[in-house]
Amino acid sequence: MSEPLSQKEIEDRLRELPGWAFEDDRIVRTYRLGGHVAASALVVHIASVQEELNHHSNLTLGYNTVRMSVNTHSAGDAVTDTDFELAQRVESIAPAHGAR
Repeated sequence: MSEPLSQKEIEDRLRELPGWAFEDDRIVRTYRLGGHVAASALVVHIASVQEELNHHSNLTLGYNTVRMSVNTHSAGDAVTDTDFELAQRVESIAPAHGAR
């Protein structure tokens, strides 16, 4: 199990992830895409990454947006290294979907 990160560790790690923020004990990001099909495709791709990592976020699909928020339930709903690993993986796939 990942250990909860301190507020400073979270802030330091967020500097490496433009567009991400810390809100309500979670790291969050909203991606904008070209339309609904592109946004839906990103959700499916994120879901496959989450299955691979066995770590799942909350995803909200809008017409041309995907909002992702994540923390680690097994660490008391705190932010951990595992959350940042997932965020970094999503950052690596999002551009191929036209996300910004």
